[in-house]
Amino acid sequence: MNGAAMYASVRPNGSEQDEVIAQHAPLVKRIAYHLMSRLPASVQADDLIQAGMIGLLEAARNYDATQGASFETYAGIRVRGAMLDEIRKGDWVPRSVHRKARQMAEAVRAIEHKHGRDARDHEIAEAMELDLNAYYKVLQDVSGHRVLSFEDVGVDEDAMSTLTADKSTNPDEGLLREDFKRCLAEGISGLPERERLVLTLYYDEELNLREIGAVIGVSESRVSQIHSQALIRLKARMANWLGKD
Repeated sequence: MNGAAMYASVRPNGSEQDEVIAQHAPLVKRIAYHLMSRLPASVQADDLIQAGMIGLLEAARNYDATQGASFETYAGIRVRGAMLDEIRKGDWVPRSVHRKARQMAEAVRAIEHKHGRDARDHEIAEAMELDLNAYYKVLQDVSGHRVLSFEDVGVDEDAMSTLTADKSTNPDEGLLREDFKRCLAEGISGLPERERLVLTLYYDEELNLREIGAVIGVSESRVSQIHSQALIRLKARMANWLGKD
C-alpha cells in the first residue's frame, strides 16, 4: 500500500502510521545526507535523521489528501523543515560570524548606495578595515557556519522564517510573502553574473560546491566565498525587508 492510497479516505490509525513511517524512513535518510553535503562537519547525520523522523511522524498525523499533494511530497517538506529547525535550535553559529556578516552587508549597502553599482571586493574589505585575504576568510567563515537556503530561510536565517512562520490565511500575509518572493527574484537577477550563476547551480541544479567549482573553473573554497558574497549582497539590497532603515 502506498502513502497516497493509505490516506485517500481517512487519516491513519496507530498501526498505519507505523507502516507509513517504516515505508518512508529511507526518504528521511536521503534528505539528511543530501543536507549533510551542504552543511558544516559539525552537524551530525544522526541528529538530522532523528529530527526528520519526528517530522515524518507529524506528516503522517497531519496529511490531508484533499489538498492535492502526494504524501511523499508533503512528508519531504515536513521532514526537511524539521531537520532545519533542529539545526537552528542548536544555535551553533558563533556570534562573531553573525557580527561580521552584518558588518559586511552594511558595507555593501553603503558602497552600492554611494556609487550606484555592485560593490567590489576590495571596497568591501576596505570599509571593514580588512585586507583582501582577511575579507575572504570572513566569507569562508560565513559560508562554513550558516544554513543558507532561499526556500527555507530567505536571505538570512531570520528573514524568510519570519514571513512563513505564521500559517494564517490572512490575504495580506499571502500578499506579503508574494511581494517578498518577487523582490528576491529581482535581487537575484541583478547580481553580478558569477554570483548569479553560483546561486543557480546551487539552488536550482542542486550541485554541491565542489561540482560548481568544476563547472566554473575555480576551487571549492572560492565557490563558497562567492556563494556567501551573493547572499550578503542580497541581504544588503533587501534591507527594508530585513528590518533595516
